[in-house]
Amino acid sequence: MQRLLSTYLFVSRKLTPELLGQISEAGFQGLEIFCTRSHFEYAAKTEVRAIASALEAQKLQLVSLHAPTSRDTSAMRESGMPLSICEVERVRRIEAMDELKRVIDVADDLPYARLILHMGGSRETADPRKRDAAFSTLEHLVLHAHHAGVTICVENTTSEMGDPAYLRAFVDETRLTGLRFNFDIGHAHLADSPEEQRIEKSFAPLRELVASVHLHDNHGEKDEHLPPFDGAIAWPAAIKVLKTAPNANLPLVIELKEKTGPEAPSAADHLEAARKAMDRFGEEWE
Repeated sequence: MQRLLSTYLFVSRKLTPELLGQISEAGFQGLEIFCTRSHFEYAAKTEVRAIASALEAQKLQLVSLHAPTSRDTSAMRESGMPLSICEVERVRRIEAMDELKRVIDVADDLPYARLILHMGGSRETADPRKRDAAFSTLEHLVLHAHHAGVTICVENTTSEMGDPAYLRAFVDETRLTGLRFNFDIGHAHLADSPEEQRIEKSFAPLRELVASVHLHDNHGEKDEHLPPFDGAIAWPAAIKVLKTAPNANLPLVIELKEKTGPEAPSAADHLEAARKAMDRFGEEWE
């Protein structure tokens, strides 16, 4: 099992060669970079090439990028406004699509295999107009990504449009060939169903088309992004579910939330906690 880390753990900091060195020293072999301009300026070729050189120097593989979820007003801060492929207003939808094309185009200088994408915001309600908007956007993005050698993976979230059954029906009905899923096990554990059934019930509709997995934990009430085994997910049972995927070599990316504030742990401490969680997960997986 390859040790993969999402840089969401450091999303409030600039992604630097020094930080990549710390990640490598902690024993991780690959990354998913979370695309927020204040963290990773994906539209600036000089920065993309600098990160490409640093990854090569540290022998770190870039396995995926996570699409931005907010509209960035500058390289220093986010606007807080959602960046959504479900925008009903055409102008805003085209703006979102153009921004996501910039993320896909990172592959020109920094090759990666998968783009992880949310179907709208965290509270996106199911609406036929939004569904049509998402189809129109994804029809263009899937083609653009294909030419770049990138697979778009839509992630299950806690919104109505991110519900696994909704996502599978969307793919089946639109026949968007080439679209795949990223299974987020933490989001699945927040589903509105009996706790012991949540993971299996969420995974079942997506199973055949799952191309990657996000690993994190919570207590079943909010999206905490805790290290595996620090929340309420029954990991031995969850691993059995994951192993039913047709793809026996699913990329398993640990996606943790950074603790901030005056008494926040250092980057080294964050990485040590992530490494220990991956050690334990790896033992359970094997």
